[in-house]
Amino acid sequence: WYHPSWLVRRGFEPPGVYPLAKEILADGTATERAMLGDALQYLPDDILVKVDRAAMSVGLETRVPLLDPDVVELAWRLPLSTKIVGEVGKYPLRRLLARYVPTSLFERPKRGFAVPIAQWLRGPLRDWAESLLAERRLRQEGFLDASLIRQRWDGFLAGIRDWSSLLWNILMWQAWLEHYGTRS
Repeated sequence: WYHPSWLVRRGFEPPGVYPLAKEILADGTATERAMLGDALQYLPDDILVKVDRAAMSVGLETRVPLLDPDVVELAWRLPLSTKIVGEVGKYPLRRLLARYVPTSLFERPKRGFAVPIAQWLRGPLRDWAESLLAERRLRQEGFLDASLIRQRWDGFLAGIRDWSSLLWNILMWQAWLEHYGTRS
């Protein structure tokens, strides 16, 4: 960072992409405005935070060379038609990478870093989940539809449908409720 205040949110705008933001908002396409939103919000507030935390948790120092101000400014000045060709995004980067790396390593579907919640709920967390989703308990608390939740839980355990994301949200509510209780 060239100036410490760049690290402070709402400090002041560093040079580079930010002056271009006004141009993009005024004259850019919907796609360019969406990309700008990602660059200004999603990237610093989500993706970069996760990368930094994951790397630092194992003592790894990461650098983000593609976020060098000169590289960012160049990328924003490229016409959208050169960045997205057909349905292929990041086209210039893909062409450059193809010179040095077999395409089979990067021309493949995205793979996330999903947490194996379904596996955990059927395995080591099953007893914990069962206690939080007990029908009697849910009815006593009175906040959630006990029969519907039990139906989802039983269907999940039977392998009828993967309700793990929904159940995880309910379990987080139940764990919060157990910890903090109802205050009246």
